[in-house]
Amino acid sequence: MARYRRLSKALTNYISFKEDERGAIKKPISRPSSISVKKNIWDLIGKVVIIAEKPKAARRIVEALSYKTKPKLYRSNGVPYWIIRSSALELYVVPSAGHLFGLYTSKWGYPTFTYEWRPLYEIDKKSSYTRKFINLLSKICREANYYINACDYDIEGSVIGYMIIKYFGDPHRSLRAKFSSLTPYELRKAFTQLTDLDWNMVEAGLCRHELDWIWGINVSRALMDSIKTVSGKRLILSAGRVQTPTLKYVVENEVERYLFIPLPQYSISATIIVDGERYTLEYKGDSIETRNEAEALVKSIKDKKYLKVVDYKEEYWNINPPPPFNLGDLQAEAARIYGFSPYKTQSIAEQLYLNAYISYPRTNSQKLPKDLNYRSILNNIAKIYQYNSLVKQLLAETKGVLKPVEGPKEDPAHPAIYPTGIIPKGLKSDEQKIYDLIVRRFLAVFAYKAKIVHKIAYFKPLSRSPEILFTLSGKEIVEEGWYKYYPFHRPSEKYIPKFKIGQLVSLYRVSVRKSYTKPPDKLSKIRILKWMENSQIGTEATRARIIEILFSRRYLASKSGKVNVTDLGLAVIEVLDEYFNELTSIELTRKFENYMEQIRFGRMSRDRVIVEARNTLEKLIREFNAKKKEVGLKLSWRLKLLTPNNKCRLCHREEYMNGLCRYHYSAFTKITEFYKEWKRREGVSWEEYIKALKSFRNTGKWIKEVLESMSHSMGPK
Repeated sequence: MARYRRLSKALTNYISFKEDERGAIKKPISRPSSISVKKNIWDLIGKVVIIAEKPKAARRIVEALSYKTKPKLYRSNGVPYWIIRSSALELYVVPSAGHLFGLYTSKWGYPTFTYEWRPLYEIDKKSSYTRKFINLLSKICREANYYINACDYDIEGSVIGYMIIKYFGDPHRSLRAKFSSLTPYELRKAFTQLTDLDWNMVEAGLCRHELDWIWGINVSRALMDSIKTVSGKRLILSAGRVQTPTLKYVVENEVERYLFIPLPQYSISATIIVDGERYTLEYKGDSIETRNEAEALVKSIKDKKYLKVVDYKEEYWNINPPPPFNLGDLQAEAARIYGFSPYKTQSIAEQLYLNAYISYPRTNSQKLPKDLNYRSILNNIAKIYQYNSLVKQLLAETKGVLKPVEGPKEDPAHPAIYPTGIIPKGLKSDEQKIYDLIVRRFLAVFAYKAKIVHKIAYFKPLSRSPEILFTLSGKEIVEEGWYKYYPFHRPSEKYIPKFKIGQLVSLYRVSVRKSYTKPPDKLSKIRILKWMENSQIGTEATRARIIEILFSRRYLASKSGKVNVTDLGLAVIEVLDEYFNELTSIELTRKFENYMEQIRFGRMSRDRVIVEARNTLEKLIREFNAKKKEVGLKLSWRLKLLTPNNKCRLCHREEYMNGLCRYHYSAFTKITEFYKEWKRREGVSWEEYIKALKSFRNTGKWIKEVLESMSHSMGPK
């Protein structure tokens, strides 16, 4: 224990960096490398420490580099490391356990912009397992001649490796290994083409950590302090640069659903008979808003007993194969087909990558590498029984000419996800499902287009009703093309007969079809992730994790695969959005995401971004403090820590107007307003309207709560 305390103190003294008197951050980074870049690891002389991101990755690197000599495996407190010796070179391959360091401040209160890097085990008890990795790395890195960052080639991997080298080694004698899969061939290639450290990626990664930290700790402390000021109670709340706008998106969807009132709408259902077969037509005419109008139209159609074909078309559509997977597309397909959460899909894909079965998954690219040996991968995939016939068929169809389809999206670090050709062993059921999706998608990108014939007939009644139009459409697959390899997008076929323009067809049935407008769909995790992706906030690596954080903070809950907002989540967003909407703004978050991309490409400095973020936060905190008591009261009321003097008669929130909170008052107002439209469309009484709304499953939660409290005399006559 004494040795651990000495090491901890030494580390803290060594790796801390703080603000200087002017408030500028001293950068824990130095560049460029003082050695000339050596492209081949075997040209180096002396002790070389190779840092891998995880133990599995370290083992793959050892297997790739030890083809000439047998490595020796050692363990330190259970952590494996390897030594590969040659005549002039001694390679130490040592794993990390992901991030080993985090940002920390000893200062209380807010705003705070003074922080330092410390070992994670000092900051978070759950990270105690990192201590043994730090102990090993601090020992192995001593007196090394060179250091190689062989962590994943992305922003996080660049930071993980850099921090270890910075604090236990020397960045001036360091190199970077870049690879997109853990196959022996690609790893050997990467270690013969070593480059200088990826300084811009390191800068972007450090900036992301600092932004997330100063944003999260200051806003979270402000919220908690506002509650403590008025209630005297401590409550853990959190807010974040990306998580707060994401939570707002979910809250807005939920509020819209809770305040939803269905409206009746009408169309015409018509069924025809052709050659003894019945076909139901789709109404495509002008909208019909009242029952009387719909019934009059149905009568005019019934009287004529026939419909007339006014147009008939057959179109042949060529359907291109989908592009190879990036992470977002893989997560979307796994959710659609198997119901997997984005985080689950990402975790499975990362395990497949660490086992060298697929390429690096955290990529945005929809393009395969030009120099990838497609034929070799296919030959290996063909050794797996379930893909053997598919590969043979693909090679026969293409005559061995393998030209992949590409999508528009690119990633500067990694290509699209592809199977490496290494045959998996012992996959669990869910791992097999993800691997199967990736293999089949890979096969499909080389296949021919699918061909579909789309048939559509247009019908009008013989009565003088030019605004009424019906259609009947069908779809048949003419050539399967890529559907054979990736059947998950294969459309359902529907046969319809051929028609001639001017042909009369017999009406079997025609009637009024009544339906009701529907609320927006409940969100799923994959829809939230896709919104983040389209809104350009978060990264491929962080989006799924941020969604899970919202669940772990109890801002969101899940039921039957759908996402619900908790009272806590609603309260936090309501207060932040009312008083400090910049904190919930997607524009502000997107701006800083763009800044980090600029840093990554060397177009902007980290210092400039951090200073701007600090200035923005200081301004927002000043505004917050001016209203701190008001904010604290609202949060305390929402979280039931305090009871408002005038409470909503339907819930625990404070009264807004007429004995109702703002949500229930909005519901009451909406109920009275929508009755006018219901009366116009249906001709119903107020009592009939209320009864109908109570009976509908899609009526919003707050609407129903107000309905239950209303007497018949409260509404319009």
